[in-house]
Amino acid sequence: MKVVGRNRLQAFGVQHADAREWLKNWLAEVELALWETPHEVKAQYPSASVIGNNTIIFNVRGNHYRLEVTIAYQTKVVVIIWIGTHAEYDRRNQNR
Repeated sequence: MKVVGRNRLQAFGVQHADAREWLKNWLAEVELALWETPHEVKAQYPSASVIGNNTIIFNVRGNHYRLEVTIAYQTKVVVIIWIGTHAEYDRRNQNR
């Protein structure tokens, strides 16, 4: 998969050193993946949440942080939408 928005991951890693290794590993795994469906994402990341519109929420570092992406399965592109703490995610999504 091609990952768009890796600058968001890098900026987050600068502020949250404890997440760097997880993000590095996730990025390497995603670049090797050839996901065709949300079910394939869930098979690799069972704790991920599929919330519709090809949007997936990944639990980073045991759910300390949340990573929101959109996946274009046909073109094999993962777009980083947002990353933050679980509390920030909850506040961000109160009105969804």
